[in-house]
This record gives sequence, structure tokens and C-alpha cells, in this order.
Amino acid sequence: MLESDSYNCILTPNEESLFKDKGSKFIGYAYSVNNEEDIKLLIEEVKKIHYSARHHCYAYRIGTSEIKYRANDDGEPSNSAGNPILGQIQSKELTNTLVIVVRYFGGIKLGVGGLINAYKTAAKDVLDICTIETKTINEQIKITGEYNELNQIMRFIKEHNLKIVSQDMGLNVVVVITIRKKYFNDIFDKLSKMHKLTIKKI
Repeated sequence: MLESDSYNCILTPNEESLFKDKGSKFIGYAYSVNNEEDIKLLIEEVKKIHYSARHHCYAYRIGTSEIKYRANDDGEPSNSAGNPILGQIQSKELTNTLVIVVRYFGGIKLGVGGLINAYKTAAKDVLDICTIETKTINEQIKITGEYNELNQIMRFIKEHNLKIVSQDMGLNVVVVITIRKKYFNDIFDKLSKMHKLTIKKI
């Protein structure tokens, strides 16, 4: 079970699998995506490759703190394709993931139950060969202080094993750090109590 500030995504840019049932071919594709524009382009690309296929069904989940999702049956009976695909994405607790299953009709009808099983299996097969990584939801803090505060700032960052995003050593020292969401309030409070530093969430 994932923690509230973590999520799973696929590392590989795209994978492909093949499932057959009673002459019909179900070709599964899995993609790492960040927004709906990416999704639209990938669906169009797959439709061009498989222009003679009868159905191009898909589902996706995107976002971290707020999840957007959609399932599309593309002409198959209602809830027989898109939702089974979405179910496999959800079962692996994935986000920023698009799965498309292309169907070439083999001449024998599978029935709703057969379609649900075929689309579910095709989605599972392609996701099973993907490399999955768990990432954390992070937030950033901007620390501003006088130059003679630099050692204090760097010591704090090292002691708390924080990651520096950027730093500017001009007239003032400006350091931006990234923190896992569940530790944010604690780190922010500690920094706020440090003398002569200006702390801001960005």
C-alpha cells in the first residue's frame, strides 16, 4: 500500500504486448505520460499505425495529489474494454500512465464477458513487462539569508539529508531545497526558528 505522499509510475517510455482469443488479436501499449495533450497525441499515433483495426480502446490516470482518469470503449459494448484496462492501472496503483489496447476482430464474437477478460489480460500483460518506480510527492522551500549564514544553512541541509534544487551566492545567499511532503511541516518549522533566515514555501 502506497503512502499518501508517494505514487507509482512506469519508467519505460512505451511497451507492447500481444494477446489472442478466438482469432481476435489484442495488442497492448503502455506509455508514461504527464498530461492530456501527450495522451491525445499517443492515441492518434497508435490509430495511424493500426488504421485497419476495429477498436482502439484505452484508459489513463494522471496526476499525483489530484488524480484524473478516463476509460474509453471505442465502440465496444459499454464497460467491456476501457474499465477493465483502467482496473489494471489501478491495481498496480499507477499514475501518469496510459494503456491502449488495439483489437483486430477475428470473426468470432467473444461476448461481453470474453471482451472484459481479453482487454483486462492485454492491459495486465503489457503492464507486467513495464519497469515500475515509486516516487514521492515533494514540496520546495526557498531559504534566504546573509552570506555569513551560509555555513548554518548548509549544515542544516546536510544534517536533515535534504536535496538542493538551486543556489545563488550573490549579496544574499538563496537556496531552494526539495522535501518529501510528509516531512515538510517539520522542516519548515525548524527553519523558521533559525535566526536571520527568511523562509518561504514555493
